[in-house]
Amino acid sequence: MPTGYTRIQIALHWLVFILVVLQFVLHDSIADAWERIEDGLEVGFDPLVAQHVFTGLLILLLVMIRMAIKAKRGAPALPENEPAILKLAAHGTHLALYALLILMPVSGAVAWFGGVEKAADGHEAMKVLVLVLVAVHVAGALFQHFVLKSNVLTRMRKPL
Repeated sequence: MPTGYTRIQIALHWLVFILVVLQFVLHDSIADAWERIEDGLEVGFDPLVAQHVFTGLLILLLVMIRMAIKAKRGAPALPENEPAILKLAAHGTHLALYALLILMPVSGAVAWFGGVEKAADGHEAMKVLVLVLVAVHVAGALFQHFVLKSNVLTRMRKPL
């Protein structure tokens, strides 16, 4: 089992984070376009709508690459002295984040390209879950670093 993350794993982590933040910040254009579609109105080309669609697909690709690297290389173990409940919470949070970072772009693509309203509804609902899970993930990393004094946060900043 590796003791840390590679440069590519760290780069993918932070790139996906930045792209997810970008999706949240610049989502108004696609929300407006979707409302126009629901109202039966025509939607012209908007670069911010295209940005949202293609960034979502890029996130999907990067997450799949990240998962493939993790499957091949493994991931560093959590500290041995960490309580079992915290290990379970960490693994559950990571699993849920990976699932949502796959389901969000897929549901968005199905909604946008297929016009499936239920997919759009799911996409919108998952947005809140992503925010909650990112907050839990960040809080857990900060708790590890400042309270438990582990290297969990450091190893996602400094490559092997």
